Amino acid sequence: MISKKEKYEQYRPKKFLGQHFLVDHNIAKKIVRSCEIHSGDFVIEIGPGQGILTKYLSELTSNLTAVELDKSIYTRLTTEYQNNIRLIHGDFLKLDIHNYLNNELETRDKAKVVGNIPYNLTTEIIFKIYESKDKISSAVLMMQKEVAQRLIAQPDSKEYGILSILTQIHTYPKILFNVPPTAFFPQPNVHSSMVKFDFADIRYNIEDENFFKALVKKTFGKRRKTMKNSLKDFFQTHEIIPDEINFDFSRRPENVSVIDFVKLSNSIWNMKSKGDKEKLTIETM
Repeated sequence: MISKKEKYEQYRPKKFLGQHFLVDHNIAKKIVRSCEIHSGDFVIEIGPGQGILTKYLSELTSNLTAVELDKSIYTRLTTEYQNNIRLIHGDFLKLDIHNYLNNELETRDKAKVVGNIPYNLTTEIIFKIYESKDKISSAVLMMQKEVAQRLIAQPDSKEYGILSILTQIHTYPKILFNVPPTAFFPQPNVHSSMVKFDFADIRYNIEDENFFKALVKKTFGKRRKTMKNSLKDFFQTHEIIPDEINFDFSRRPENVSVIDFVKLSNSIWNMKSKGDKEKLTIETM
Protein backbone atom coordinates (compact mmCIF):
# COMPACT_ATOMS: atom_id res chain seq x y z
CA MET A 1 0.00 0.00 0.00
CA ILE A 2 1.34 3.44 -0.98
CA SER A 3 1.77 5.75 1.98
CA LYS A 4 0.52 9.35 1.96
CA LYS A 5 4.10 10.54 1.92
CA GLU A 6 5.00 8.41 -1.11
CA LYS A 7 1.84 9.45 -2.92
CA TYR A 8 2.59 13.15 -2.54
CA GLU A 9 6.38 13.02 -2.75
CA GLN A 10 6.21 13.73 -6.49
CA TYR A 11 4.69 17.09 -5.62
CA ARG A 12 7.24 18.07 -3.03
CA PRO A 13 5.89 21.01 -0.99
CA LYS A 14 7.80 24.25 -1.29
CA LYS A 15 8.80 25.51 2.13
CA PHE A 16 9.11 29.13 1.00
CA LEU A 17 5.42 29.06 -0.01
CA GLY A 18 4.39 27.62 3.35
CA GLN A 19 2.84 24.57 1.68
CA HIS A 20 1.29 21.89 3.89
CA PHE A 21 -0.99 19.84 1.67
CA LEU A 22 -4.21 18.50 3.14
CA VAL A 23 -4.25 14.75 2.45
CA ASP A 24 -7.14 13.49 4.61
CA HIS A 25 -10.17 13.03 2.38
CA ASN A 26 -12.60 12.66 5.27
CA ILE A 27 -11.60 16.06 6.59
CA ALA A 28 -11.71 17.50 3.07
CA LYS A 29 -15.30 16.32 2.68
CA LYS A 30 -16.16 17.77 6.09
CA ILE A 31 -14.70 21.13 5.09
CA VAL A 32 -16.65 21.23 1.85
CA ARG A 33 -19.88 20.29 3.62
CA SER A 34 -19.36 23.17 6.04
CA CYS A 35 -19.21 25.59 3.09
CA GLU A 36 -22.88 24.83 2.37
CA ILE A 37 -22.41 25.15 -1.36
CA HIS A 38 -25.40 24.93 -3.65
CA SER A 39 -25.51 24.44 -7.39
CA GLY A 40 -24.52 27.65 -9.12
CA ASP A 41 -22.82 29.23 -6.09
CA PHE A 42 -19.79 31.32 -6.99
CA VAL A 43 -16.82 29.93 -5.04
CA ILE A 44 -13.20 31.08 -4.78
CA GLU A 45 -10.63 28.60 -3.51
CA ILE A 46 -7.38 30.05 -2.21
CA GLY A 47 -4.35 27.85 -2.83
CA PRO A 48 -5.84 24.57 -4.09
CA GLY A 49 -2.51 22.75 -3.70
CA GLN A 50 -2.95 19.10 -4.65
CA GLY A 51 -6.63 19.71 -5.35
CA ILE A 52 -8.17 17.65 -2.57
CA LEU A 53 -10.76 20.36 -1.85
CA THR A 54 -11.01 21.31 -5.52
CA LYS A 55 -12.21 17.79 -6.35
CA TYR A 56 -15.21 17.96 -4.03
CA LEU A 57 -15.95 21.65 -4.64
CA SER A 58 -16.10 21.16 -8.42
CA GLU A 59 -18.71 18.44 -7.93
CA LEU A 60 -21.06 20.92 -6.27
CA THR A 61 -20.79 24.03 -8.45
CA SER A 62 -19.76 24.97 -11.96
CA ASN A 63 -18.69 28.44 -10.77
CA LEU A 64 -15.42 27.59 -9.05
CA THR A 65 -12.36 29.83 -9.31
CA ALA A 66 -9.08 28.56 -7.87
CA VAL A 67 -6.12 30.91 -7.25
CA GLU A 68 -2.74 29.17 -7.19
CA LEU A 69 0.71 30.74 -6.98
CA ASP A 70 2.75 27.57 -7.57
CA LYS A 71 3.31 27.30 -11.34
CA SER A 72 3.73 23.52 -11.38
CA ILE A 73 0.51 22.97 -9.44
CA TYR A 74 -1.34 25.48 -11.61
CA THR A 75 -0.19 23.64 -14.75
CA ARG A 76 -1.25 20.25 -13.39
CA LEU A 77 -4.67 21.50 -12.29
CA THR A 78 -5.19 23.16 -15.67
CA THR A 79 -4.65 19.80 -17.35
CA GLU A 80 -6.72 17.88 -14.82
CA TYR A 81 -9.75 20.16 -14.80
CA GLN A 82 -9.46 21.77 -18.23
CA ASN A 83 -12.64 23.85 -18.66
CA ASN A 84 -14.44 22.64 -15.52
CA ILE A 85 -13.10 25.43 -13.27
CA ARG A 86 -11.48 28.84 -13.63
CA LEU A 87 -7.81 28.83 -12.67
CA ILE A 88 -5.83 31.95 -11.88
CA HIS A 89 -2.05 31.70 -11.67
CA GLY A 90 -1.00 34.34 -9.18
CA ASP A 91 -0.77 35.60 -5.64
CA PHE A 92 -4.17 35.98 -3.98
CA LEU A 93 -2.84 38.94 -2.00
CA LYS A 94 -2.07 40.78 -5.25
CA LEU A 95 -5.33 39.91 -6.97
CA ASP A 96 -7.86 42.71 -7.36
CA ILE A 97 -10.49 40.48 -5.83
CA HIS A 98 -13.12 43.21 -5.54
CA ASN A 99 -12.91 44.09 -9.23
CA TYR A 100 -12.87 40.40 -10.19
CA LEU A 101 -16.05 39.73 -8.21
CA ASN A 102 -17.71 42.84 -9.65
CA ASN A 103 -17.09 41.47 -13.14
CA GLU A 104 -18.05 37.87 -12.41
CA LEU A 105 -20.97 38.10 -10.03
CA GLU A 106 -24.56 38.79 -10.87
CA THR A 107 -25.98 41.95 -9.30
CA ARG A 108 -27.35 40.27 -6.17
CA ASP A 109 -24.97 37.32 -5.90
CA LYS A 110 -22.17 36.99 -3.40
CA ALA A 111 -19.17 34.69 -3.39
CA LYS A 112 -18.11 32.00 -0.96
CA VAL A 113 -14.42 31.62 -0.15
CA VAL A 114 -12.60 28.49 1.01
CA GLY A 115 -8.99 27.56 1.46
CA ASN A 116 -6.21 25.79 3.31
CA ILE A 117 -4.11 28.94 3.43
CA PRO A 118 -0.39 29.43 4.28
CA TYR A 119 -0.22 29.97 8.03
CA ASN A 120 2.42 32.69 7.75
CA LEU A 121 0.01 34.74 5.60
CA THR A 122 -3.21 34.09 7.52
CA THR A 123 -3.75 37.63 8.80
CA GLU A 124 -2.94 39.25 5.45
CA ILE A 125 -5.34 36.93 3.62
CA ILE A 126 -8.12 37.48 6.13
CA PHE A 127 -7.80 41.26 5.86
CA LYS A 128 -7.72 40.95 2.06
CA ILE A 129 -11.06 39.16 2.21
CA TYR A 130 -12.49 41.82 4.52
CA GLU A 131 -11.76 44.44 1.85
CA SER A 132 -14.44 42.78 -0.32
CA LYS A 133 -16.86 41.91 2.48
CA ASP A 134 -19.79 43.39 0.57
CA LYS A 135 -19.22 40.83 -2.19
CA ILE A 136 -18.70 37.77 0.04
CA SER A 137 -21.33 35.85 1.99
CA SER A 138 -19.02 33.45 3.83
CA ALA A 139 -15.48 32.15 4.07
CA VAL A 140 -14.18 28.84 5.41
CA LEU A 141 -10.46 28.88 6.11
CA MET A 142 -7.89 26.53 7.64
CA MET A 143 -5.47 28.22 10.01
CA GLN A 144 -3.29 27.71 13.05
CA LYS A 145 -5.40 26.91 16.11
CA GLU A 146 -3.95 29.79 18.15
CA VAL A 147 -4.89 32.33 15.46
CA ALA A 148 -8.42 30.94 15.33
CA GLN A 149 -8.74 31.47 19.08
CA ARG A 150 -7.75 35.11 18.65
CA LEU A 151 -10.43 35.64 16.00
CA ILE A 152 -13.28 34.60 18.29
CA ALA A 153 -11.80 35.97 21.53
CA GLN A 154 -13.93 38.11 23.82
CA PRO A 155 -12.89 40.96 26.15
CA ASP A 156 -11.06 40.13 29.39
CA SER A 157 -9.03 37.35 27.78
CA LYS A 158 -5.38 37.29 26.76
CA GLU A 159 -6.31 36.30 23.19
CA TYR A 160 -8.53 39.36 22.70
CA GLY A 161 -6.87 42.05 20.62
CA ILE A 162 -6.67 43.88 17.31
CA LEU A 163 -7.39 40.77 15.21
CA SER A 164 -10.43 39.93 17.34
CA ILE A 165 -11.95 43.39 16.98
CA LEU A 166 -11.19 43.96 13.30
CA THR A 167 -12.67 40.53 12.57
CA GLN A 168 -15.80 40.92 14.64
CA ILE A 169 -16.77 44.29 13.13
CA HIS A 170 -16.99 42.61 9.72
CA THR A 171 -18.18 39.09 10.36
CA TYR A 172 -19.35 36.41 12.76
CA PRO A 173 -16.38 34.01 13.13
CA LYS A 174 -16.91 30.46 14.40
CA ILE A 175 -14.45 27.61 14.94
CA LEU A 176 -16.01 24.59 13.24
CA PHE A 177 -13.53 21.90 14.27
CA ASN A 178 -9.85 21.28 14.93
CA VAL A 179 -7.53 19.39 12.60
CA PRO A 180 -4.49 17.34 13.73
CA PRO A 181 -1.04 17.61 12.06
CA THR A 182 -1.47 14.07 10.67
CA ALA A 183 -4.04 15.40 8.17
CA PHE A 184 -1.27 17.19 6.24
CA PHE A 185 1.86 16.46 4.26
CA PRO A 186 4.31 17.52 5.47
CA GLN A 187 2.93 17.58 8.99
CA PRO A 188 3.02 21.08 10.54
CA ASN A 189 4.34 21.59 14.05
CA VAL A 190 1.02 23.06 15.17
CA HIS A 191 -2.60 22.03 15.40
CA SER A 192 -5.06 23.64 13.02
CA SER A 193 -8.63 24.87 13.12
CA MET A 194 -11.29 25.30 10.50
CA VAL A 195 -12.97 28.68 10.89
CA LYS A 196 -16.14 29.88 9.22
CA PHE A 197 -16.81 33.60 8.72
CA ASP A 198 -20.41 34.66 8.11
CA PHE A 199 -20.52 38.19 6.77
CA ALA A 200 -23.31 40.48 7.91
CA ASP A 201 -24.60 43.28 5.67
CA ILE A 202 -24.13 45.86 8.45
CA ARG A 203 -22.92 44.67 11.83
CA TYR A 204 -21.81 47.97 13.33
CA ASN A 205 -22.43 51.56 12.29
CA ILE A 206 -18.90 52.96 12.17
CA GLU A 207 -18.60 56.62 11.15
CA ASP A 208 -15.12 56.22 9.63
CA GLU A 209 -13.60 52.75 9.38
CA ASN A 210 -10.03 53.93 8.79
CA PHE A 211 -10.12 56.04 11.94
CA PHE A 212 -11.69 53.18 13.89
CA LYS A 213 -8.92 50.77 12.85
CA ALA A 214 -6.23 53.32 13.65
CA LEU A 215 -7.73 53.97 17.09
CA VAL A 216 -7.86 50.25 17.93
CA LYS A 217 -4.27 49.72 16.80
CA LYS A 218 -3.10 52.75 18.74
CA THR A 219 -4.61 51.60 22.03
CA PHE A 220 -3.40 48.02 21.70
CA GLY A 221 0.07 49.33 20.93
CA LYS A 222 0.17 50.05 24.66
CA ARG A 223 -1.91 47.09 25.75
CA ARG A 224 -0.92 47.15 29.44
CA LYS A 225 -1.79 50.82 29.91
CA THR A 226 -5.24 52.19 30.59
CA MET A 227 -7.10 53.73 27.69
CA LYS A 228 -6.59 57.16 29.27
CA ASN A 229 -2.80 56.77 29.32
CA SER A 230 -2.49 55.11 25.91
CA LEU A 231 -4.46 57.94 24.28
CA LYS A 232 -3.00 60.78 26.37
CA ASP A 233 -0.71 62.15 23.64
CA PHE A 234 -3.42 61.78 21.02
CA PHE A 235 -5.94 63.73 23.11
CA GLN A 236 -3.43 66.50 23.79
CA THR A 237 -2.48 66.82 20.13
CA HIS A 238 -6.10 67.12 19.02
CA GLU A 239 -7.34 69.10 22.03
CA ILE A 240 -9.81 66.46 23.08
CA ILE A 241 -11.06 66.40 26.67
CA PRO A 242 -11.74 62.79 27.75
CA ASP A 243 -14.27 63.89 30.39
CA GLU A 244 -16.51 65.16 27.59
CA ILE A 245 -16.81 61.64 26.20
CA ASN A 246 -19.16 59.08 27.75
CA PHE A 247 -16.55 56.36 28.12
CA ASP A 248 -14.71 54.64 30.97
CA PHE A 249 -11.05 55.37 30.18
CA SER A 250 -9.80 53.59 33.30
CA ARG A 251 -10.04 50.27 31.46
CA ARG A 252 -7.26 48.62 29.49
CA PRO A 253 -7.97 47.96 25.80
CA GLU A 254 -8.31 44.22 26.44
CA ASN A 255 -11.29 45.01 28.71
CA VAL A 256 -13.16 47.11 26.12
CA SER A 257 -15.84 45.40 24.03
CA VAL A 258 -16.15 45.81 20.28
CA ILE A 259 -19.30 47.89 20.59
CA ASP A 260 -17.60 50.18 23.14
CA PHE A 261 -14.68 50.71 20.75
CA VAL A 262 -17.21 51.62 18.06
CA LYS A 263 -18.95 54.10 20.37
CA LEU A 264 -15.63 55.68 21.37
CA SER A 265 -14.50 55.98 17.76
CA ASN A 266 -17.81 57.53 16.69
CA SER A 267 -17.84 59.93 19.64
CA ILE A 268 -14.38 61.28 18.84
CA TRP A 269 -15.14 61.47 15.13
CA ASN A 270 -18.37 63.39 15.63
CA MET A 271 -16.71 65.90 17.98
CA LYS A 272 -14.44 67.21 15.25
CA SER A 273 -15.06 69.54 12.32
CA LYS A 274 -14.51 68.38 8.74
CA GLY A 275 -10.95 69.77 8.61
CA ASP A 276 -10.06 68.23 11.96
CA LYS A 277 -11.46 64.88 10.84
CA GLU A 278 -9.00 64.82 7.94
CA LYS A 279 -6.14 65.37 10.40
CA LEU A 280 -7.46 62.60 12.65
CA THR A 281 -7.43 60.13 9.79
CA ILE A 282 -3.92 61.06 8.64
CA GLU A 283 -2.21 61.31 12.01
CA THR A 284 -3.58 58.11 13.53
CA MET A 285 -2.92 55.79 10.59
